[in-house]
Formats: sequence, C-alpha cells, structure tokens
Amino acid sequence: MDPFVSGAWKKTACIICSLNCGLEVQTEGRRIVRIRGDKAHPTSQGYVCEKSQRMDYYQNGPDRIDSPMRRRSDGTYEAVSWDTAIRDIAARLRDIQSQHGGESILYYGGGSQGNHLGATYAESTLKALGVRYRSNALAQEKTGEAWVQGKMMGSGVHGDFEHAEVAVFVGKNPWQSHGFARTRVILRNIQSDPARSLIVIDPRRSETAAMADFHLAVRPGTDAWCLAALAAILVQDRLVASAWLDQHTHGYSEIAEHLQRIPVAEYAAACGIEETLLRCVAERIAHAKSVSMIEDLGVQMNRHSTLVSYLQRLVWLLTGHFARPGTNNAFVPILNLSSSGRERDAAEAAGTKPDAPAKPWSHTPVTGAKVIMGLIPCNAIPDEILTDHPKRFRAMFIEAANPAHSLADSPRMREALRALELTVVIDVAMTETARQADYVLPASSQFEKAEATFFNLEFPRNAFHLRQPLFEARPGTLTEAEVHARLLEALGELGDAQYGLLRRAARLGLTAFALAFDWKSRRDKAVVRYASVVLYRTLGASLAAGMAPAASLWGICQIYVRKQRGAAARAGFGGSLTSAGNRLFESILNSPSGVVFAVSEYADSWAAVRRPERRINLHLPELMPELAKLGTEQSARGTADPDYPLVLSAGERRSETSNTSIRGTDWHRKGIYGTLRISPDDAKSLGLGEGKWARLFTRRGTAIAPVEITSDLQSGHVSLPNGGGLDVCRGDGPAERRGVALNELTSGADCDPIAGTPWHKYVPVRIERVESRQEVA
Repeated sequence: MDPFVSGAWKKTACIICSLNCGLEVQTEGRRIVRIRGDKAHPTSQGYVCEKSQRMDYYQNGPDRIDSPMRRRSDGTYEAVSWDTAIRDIAARLRDIQSQHGGESILYYGGGSQGNHLGATYAESTLKALGVRYRSNALAQEKTGEAWVQGKMMGSGVHGDFEHAEVAVFVGKNPWQSHGFARTRVILRNIQSDPARSLIVIDPRRSETAAMADFHLAVRPGTDAWCLAALAAILVQDRLVASAWLDQHTHGYSEIAEHLQRIPVAEYAAACGIEETLLRCVAERIAHAKSVSMIEDLGVQMNRHSTLVSYLQRLVWLLTGHFARPGTNNAFVPILNLSSSGRERDAAEAAGTKPDAPAKPWSHTPVTGAKVIMGLIPCNAIPDEILTDHPKRFRAMFIEAANPAHSLADSPRMREALRALELTVVIDVAMTETARQADYVLPASSQFEKAEATFFNLEFPRNAFHLRQPLFEARPGTLTEAEVHARLLEALGELGDAQYGLLRRAARLGLTAFALAFDWKSRRDKAVVRYASVVLYRTLGASLAAGMAPAASLWGICQIYVRKQRGAAARAGFGGSLTSAGNRLFESILNSPSGVVFAVSEYADSWAAVRRPERRINLHLPELMPELAKLGTEQSARGTADPDYPLVLSAGERRSETSNTSIRGTDWHRKGIYGTLRISPDDAKSLGLGEGKWARLFTRRGTAIAPVEITSDLQSGHVSLPNGGGLDVCRGDGPAERRGVALNELTSGADCDPIAGTPWHKYVPVRIERVESRQEVA
C-alpha cells in the first residue's frame, strides 16, 4: 500500500512534549485531519491530551520555507539553489576553521521535542570541521540537574510514578507538562487511592497542586529553603534509612553535619510554609514504602537551581527510595544524550578507549563558563561572541532551534548573531533566528521523513518509536541527513571511495552489510569517523521510501546491544551481538507503533551507578557554600527591588499553549490568548480589571498583555504563558506577533552561579495599568 495515501489511519507521534505519545492520524492531501491515540504504542497505550490535536498547525505552518535563502547586504533574502548554498557554506566554514580553528564554530540545537535523528548526522559535520563547543535547550533547563546527577550517581534516573505510594513534584505541574507516561491517568489513580499521596512543591495552585494531599505553596524562588528544611528534618528527627545509607552510600556523615545545623523553623518561615506541614510531609516520605520524586522547569529555571536539584535528591535518597518498584530507578537509554557520554559508550562498545577529554573544553573560551553534558550555558553565548577576545566564536551552525527567541535577552542574542562572520540555520520555517542568519536551509517537516527522539526514559520497560513519514517531502526541502551528507561531500571528506562496497553489501541484507562495514571501517578511518553519513548514503539507499534518515539507527543499535546486553536480551535482542543489533534495527523499522528495546531489573539501577563501589555520593563539597548562603540570604514575598517588586514566572505551561514549533495561533479557539495571570490582591492594588491590559517593565524590556485574575497565584507572583510572541509571516505580508515574546524581558545576567541556567521563573517585574487604547494597538 502507498504509505502516503489519504484516508487510511497512519501511525505517528505527538511532537509537543518529550513524551511523544503515539498517535494514529488520517490525512487528506497534505493535511492531518483526524487524530486519536495509538493503543498499540508500548508506552502511551492510547493516551493523548488536547495538545496532540494541533499537529496539522505545525505541518502546514504559515511561514514554512521551500528554498535555501541567502541574506543580502541590506538584510533581505534571496532564494538560491541547493548546490550554491552547500558550496558557499562549506567553503566559508572551512575558511573559518582554517583561520581560527574548529573551536571558533558553535553548534546550537540538534532537534526539539520530536526530531532528533538529524543530530546524528550533524555529528559527522562537526567532526569534519573540528567543532568542540555546542549548546541546546537542555543547557538552559537540565544541565544543573545533570551535573548533580553525575556527581552523586553518574546515571540518569526516572520515577516509577505508576506504582509509587507517594509521588512528589518539585516545580512541576505534570497535568500540563507531563514528564512520565499516561500522566493524567496516573495522577487520577493516585488521587483516588486513600493509601497513596500526592505532594506538590509549587508557589502556584496548579492543576496538579489542586489534586494534591500536600501542597507546599512556597514563596516564589524559595524552593531551596523548603527542601533544605525537609532534608534537615529527616536528619534531625532520625527519619533517615540508616542501614540502607550505610550499605549503599558515601558521605552521609559529612552532609548530616551541615543539615544538623539548619534552623528548620527559620527556613519554614523563609519559604512561607508552616513548620508543622513540613514535618508532616517529611514523615510521610520517610514512612512510605515507595516514593518517586521529580523536578522540572519551575525550579530548574529559578534561583538556586543546581542546589535545589541536589537537595531534592537528598530527600529521596536519605529515605532509601531508589532501585525498587515505585521509586526512582536508573533507566536504560538507547542513546546517551550527553555528547561525552555518547563518545564513551561508542568506544566501550567497540572495545577501544575513548579519547581523553581535553582540558580546554571543560570551560568556555571567553567567559570560562562550565561545560556540562558537553553543552555550554545558553546565557553565556552572547558574551562568547560580542568581544574582541581572540578565542571568540566566529560562526554558528543552528539546527532545528530558535535561540533568538528562546534564550534570555533576545535583543542581545540578535546582536550576537549578526556580529558573527557566518550563521547557518536549518529549519522548516523562517524563524526569528533564521531572520538573523546568512543562510537558511529548509528542512522537510517531522512528518515528511523518518523521525524519532531519544527522550526514552521509562523503567523497567523502555521503548523507542521510529515514526514513518506521513507525506512526501515538501518540494524544495531536504532532510537534515541529506544536508549533512552534501556538506561532508563538499568539504571533500566523503565520496564513492567510502560508499561503493557498502552500497553493494546493503543490497545483500544486514548480515552482509555488517561484515562489509566492519571490514571497511578497519581500513578507512573516514568510515568510522563519519559513520552516520556513510550509513545514510549506503544502507539508507536500501530502505523504504522516506526511511533513509533512519539508517544511523543501525549503528546506534549495534552500540546499544553491546553496551546493555542484559536489558537488550530480556527485550528479545540477545545472542550474537551483531545479529542482535540487526534484529533490533529491523524491529524498529517494522514496528510503526514502537518497540520495547530494554527490559531492566531493579538491581540494574545499582549497576548503573558510576561511583566508587557502586555507592551513591551524598556529599558535594562544591555546593556547601551555596547551602550555607541560605542562612544569610534574604527571602521575602516578592522581590527585594522596590523598582521591580513582583516576581514574573516567564513561560507557564497551560492547556491553551503549545511549544514554538507550532508558530501560528489559528488553533487557539477558547478564551483570551496570552494572558498575564495575577492575584486578586495585586490586581486590586494596581487597578487592573479582568480582560483589561497591563504593561510589564523589567530591567531589560517592556511588554503589554491582557489581564487574567486568578486566586491560583499568591500576591507578589504573576505569570505569562510559554509559546507566544512569535513573529509569523504569512506569504509576503509583514510579520505578525501575538502574545508576549518572553525573552524581550529576561536578562542573561540572571542565572545559576554553577550551571549558568537562566532564572526565567524568577524575573523581577513592575506592572502598570494601560490607560489608553493607543497603547494596546
């Protein structure tokens, strides 16, 4: 059957959040017209939320592009051929590399919530150019947590909320942001079971907080005091799992000494929570048979974010909630998301030693910011460009990302992009970042090619979903795999000398191909160095229509079965390693709803701990000064700045918001779009009425928004939604903006001192009533 025929139900996935729930859709022409959950999906099992219904607004976005665009000297753009674009970009990148080294080129992006295969091909381009520095959205959200996780355990963890007696959410509203499979079903199950409890730490009465047995409505930005008090209560009241700690951890006596000194009553007052409630929550966690705990952007983009990541782990580790049903466990990924981790895993699977990390790449070249997970802090990027430092970045290669809109201080980010000698963007649309670039290369959409993500976090059964294309590629666009292959060939790195034998072998089947790849890779270093592109040009040619970008997964499968033999075998991919990798690859290709690639045992969580003696490290000396500062730092309702007395949470997830891959707002039907939420007391004191307009002032910028008055926010706290403020062009018309572009208001200087993650959820702001219609217009 023609895979692109209209009318039939086809398998795909949602691209709004990291869960990528399985969908079945019907299409008409090039439109997605009906959407339902895919009951055969091994993880989501038919679950969907309302945001999945917006897929067609991405696929047929108003400002998609279908030709490479080159910037003229006057700032306008002209269409050029693919041959011209690839030739010019390759020459200019090579020239910058020759003059200033590959370390002068910064790679940003690699995919959003639904498209990660392109990044596997970008790896080859980065190696060819000697690119050392990279960044993406994880570096403004998750790197502080990753740094803590590496220091304490050396592995990622995920909560088993489906079976947890107690579920704890820190700075997270899973009803909207999800974060684990079948979220709303599981939340309702916990809520309805009198033997189980929901605990939410969040200044706002979110949908999840409204369901909770315990809502710790902390003052904005005081989560660190709350969690430090909880950890202190556990130690001071001897609620810790002493025998478990002795058996499985190092450093308890050191951290206990610090926690013993914390004045719980003072910290309770600092975060605005009754001490008796804190003690009740600590006891509930300590006495539960199982606790799963997770943090999210509410604390990861807030004051003391790295410290908070540490303290919340202490709460569940001090009480022994790890490596059991219903607790946090170490999941098995099919691909490590850390660039350094990927290199280590590939080397170990191949039986070789990974390259020793070079010291200069542990910090950025100009500001000396810490590099975590192989990513530089997003807030540091403009300062790494707008300088006369000889080691500054000279070029950026940006793929499936929009840093001019999504990173702090958009005006300065735009200035930095235009100061570069070369900026190249690969994207489906003419985004805010694309409008600053020298070249814009149009990508096929996520529904026009084989695509997948590596946000595979489930335990004990982890699944991978390769999505098959719903449509033929839009004329004039290319897949990221094709773009990177053409760049590698234009750079003179690859050609028929690498492809010929492997193409012939691929036509004989995977066994013959594996033998030929092994033989060729031992004789031609380029085959190993640029393996993803070689696979695309050889194995990809033998795959079904639209599936060639899946070719890199063959190599990932081979590495995975060697790295995770037990989990792979329990999922049905055991035996001869090459054969197991081939069978996993074939299963991925032939399972349109996804395939379980890992079945873990709870004991495997201990095997994943990469610390001496497989013991968890509880004491992080680097964070002790930050912990001590809580004892002297002021904490009050609102901010300490009389000019900007309120706290703005910039980027609240709501049922009526989407991520910025959906650029238009035609899907929005209900209510007022992009409201400023504010408490009744603050609205009254400022003279604001429901549906009226208010002007916001921050140290960096100003904006206006319609007012929504809600008792879900405490006084001193206001919020704006995520996903708004995009400058969308329809045809040749002028750009239209709907909603507030949040990063016109944020400052790059406001960030975590350790990880450099921004404080988007703690933006000091002043609000005034808009007096005239002219201001709104």
